[in-house]
Amino acid sequence: MALHTWLLYTMVAFIAIASPGPAVLLAINNSVSYDLKATFFSSLGNAIGLFVLSSAAMLGLGVVLKTSLVLFLAFKILGACYLIYIGIKQFRALGSIFKQVDLGRHKSVAHYAKIFQKGFLVCITNPKPIIFFTALFPPFLNPEAPLLEQFFILTLTFMLLSFGTLMCYAFFAKRFKSWFLTHQRALWFNRVSGAIFIALGFGLLGLERK
Repeated sequence: MALHTWLLYTMVAFIAIASPGPAVLLAINNSVSYDLKATFFSSLGNAIGLFVLSSAAMLGLGVVLKTSLVLFLAFKILGACYLIYIGIKQFRALGSIFKQVDLGRHKSVAHYAKIFQKGFLVCITNPKPIIFFTALFPPFLNPEAPLLEQFFILTLTFMLLSFGTLMCYAFFAKRFKSWFLTHQRALWFNRVSGAIFIALGFGLLGLERK
């Protein structure tokens, strides 16, 4: 792959990744609620999910989603329901979840595995990335060069950009964590982030095949 092609792809991908969405909100939520290690695992789950969706796009699932109304609706409803579920759970959380006394319990392997799983599920239950990959890859692929090599370059670039961007969001959110230590502010954080998750879920329901 030519360097100028890769640089152009990187710029387009970064613009898409930097736009706030469910993965960004989840990274910020984990950073403020727990620590950067929790965000690392949720972002890793998101990156693995992106690899799965990119592979699905290359295998033709993106075309199927664009042509099959039933399958597209199934993916869309599943993803929306999961986001709304997370939002309701976050919205109804009571008390301050930011106090340090709970960190010992949060550092268990099972806890981080659950955070990884949530990051993975938030990613793969959203049909938008599959369609995005289906539309994004063809202009940057050279049919005369090995496609598998190009696929790994494009996908790994997207995964690394996504992971790095999520960690940056989380780092800056972590800097403001002390602001949320009061009970009232913690409750507001729960309600606002929960409401945004719910809004993103309903927004996903309005996604159309374009």
